[in-house]
Amino acid sequence: MKQSHFIHKVAFCLCLLLAATPGYAQKTDYKPIVGQAGKDVMWVPTPQTLVDTMLNMAKVTASDYVIDLGSGDGRLVISAAKRGATALGIEYNSEMVELAKHAAKEEGVSAKATFKKADIFESDFSKATVITMFLLQSLNLRLRPEILNMKPGTRIVSNSFDMGEWEPDQTTVLESAVPDYASSGQTAYLWIVPAKVDGIWKLADGQIRFTQDFQNITGTLTIKEKTTKLTGKLDGSNIRFNAGDAEYVGTVSGNTISGTYSGGVSWTAAR
Repeated sequence: MKQSHFIHKVAFCLCLLLAATPGYAQKTDYKPIVGQAGKDVMWVPTPQTLVDTMLNMAKVTASDYVIDLGSGDGRLVISAAKRGATALGIEYNSEMVELAKHAAKEEGVSAKATFKKADIFESDFSKATVITMFLLQSLNLRLRPEILNMKPGTRIVSNSFDMGEWEPDQTTVLESAVPDYASSGQTAYLWIVPAKVDGIWKLADGQIRFTQDFQNITGTLTIKEKTTKLTGKLDGSNIRFNAGDAEYVGTVSGNTISGTYSGGVSWTAAR
């Protein structure tokens, strides 16, 4: 065999070996087109300024596990990984997945930023501390019941589309952004998954009856047969409400709430 033919054959075999090696990220020439159809939504990239805004709103740190539902070209996952967070992108388009993997490798964050081809509606994202997404409102509403069952305190950030009657805890509008077909909108929404408190809670000398509407609470506080209306709000597992002249603060832990009122007096409720 001629030496040149032998070299070409060895090189060819080496390429096959690398391509078959797990974890080997092949360079991709795939270039997504803005507006191209996907399984549930068309692909429109999110400007980096909005990516940064979303991560800032969620207060993403190295201790977080971020999952991006419909991760596209991976820019949000990669940005989260650059902050030290462990981040996963779930994307149905296999070419997008490979493109994102290659980008993560190029940015040096492959150990923190991973991607998988999957349907977001058939995926388990319950372990995330932060969920990010750029989906239609109708899709957000399909995901909402599962999101509300996540651990209290989980942060949810959405690009452009809200959650219907579940009011956001924070809304940020980027005045410098110019929405058009070639980029996403200019609004980001944040929700914090609230603890579940709806119902009756027993006190040592009375009871609390909470009516919960997502993170907002109303109800009554009854102590020694005196009943007072209350209004308040949940911030994850943290609860705060006013009943008459007293302000109650506390932490919800399963079927127990403990905290203080009136400048430091302890209170505990259970159901």
